[in-house]
Amino acid sequence: MSSIHGHEVLHMMLASGQAFTAATLVAGIKAKFGVDTRFHTCSATDMTAEELVDFLAKRGKFSPRDDGFNTSENAICQH
Repeated sequence: MSSIHGHEVLHMMLASGQAFTAATLVAGIKAKFGVDTRFHTCSATDMTAEELVDFLAKRGKFSPRDDGFNTSENAICQH
């Protein structure tokens, strides 16, 4: 099974320029990467799209906007 780094999701968010809710972000992740794809980060592995969104939210990776949230370049660790 494929595993995608969470950075790819953050880059996807930045490239879109749109605001997300948790539900629309999960839907976008599944549309882009597939419903069965698992995700990993520097400190977690084998997450579903829903688990990844919760993980990123808890780590402050999202920037609030009037119509939801997105992310910023400085929220993405550079390695």
